[in-house]
Amino acid sequence: MEKLLELTSVSYSYHSLKGETLALSNINFTVHKGEFVAIVGPSGCGKTTLLSLLSGLLEPEHGSILLYGQKLFEKGNGTIGYMLQHDHLFEWRTIEENVLLGPEIQKRLTPRKREAVSDMLKTYGLYKFKDAKPSQLSGGMRQRAALIRTLALEPELLLLDEPFSALDYQTRLTVGDDIGSIIKKEKKTAVLVTHDLSEAVSLGERIIVLTKRPGTIQKIIPTVFPANLSPLERRNTPEFKDYFNQLWKEMSENE
Repeated sequence: MEKLLELTSVSYSYHSLKGETLALSNINFTVHKGEFVAIVGPSGCGKTTLLSLLSGLLEPEHGSILLYGQKLFEKGNGTIGYMLQHDHLFEWRTIEENVLLGPEIQKRLTPRKREAVSDMLKTYGLYKFKDAKPSQLSGGMRQRAALIRTLALEPELLLLDEPFSALDYQTRLTVGDDIGSIIKKEKKTAVLVTHDLSEAVSLGERIIVLTKRPGTIQKIIPTVFPANLSPLERRNTPEFKDYFNQLWKEMSENE
């Protein structure tokens, strides 16, 4: 598999008048093209800081982050899409106008781009709501629209910062299944940060477990499920329980 992302000896500290706080220390891992990697760890271990480093919002104090073999800051972050906890759709724009916002800002809103986005809206069940305002959609539909908005930029890497945490449990399961399946269908590479161990197991092909602060890598757990199962279907397999228990044990040792 082609190596898309590579972190080598990455560390990062926050600085204030009170001193220095080491958030992440000696982080090493790779992400291959088309892979879905989940990151878990106790609160305050630096998961969101890690995503900020991967997005280019922060620069590592030590170590390097390479995207296709080039330093992230040299390549730029235009090939990286970031999906946040809240959809941040603009109420004064229709769903179609919201999902086209990125190409519009980048002045890349071509007829081909409009057609590609229209096809995604049709494929993922939102086309008949394209002229609706965000408040007219359910939370799950809004998150689907937010993902299409991110995919419209054709990112090589998707960063997902607990994108389902604002949803109720049942909707969270459904939307997690939808978005995991969409990412797989679109053959995108994704890194997910989550507190939900079940979510990590159902979506991740590898799960990176971070220690408490300063965050270091405690373990990387590869997952293997029967082929062509959706994230929701994974939850009904014997393998799911085994991986969940293994992950729970690692997290318990973190306490």
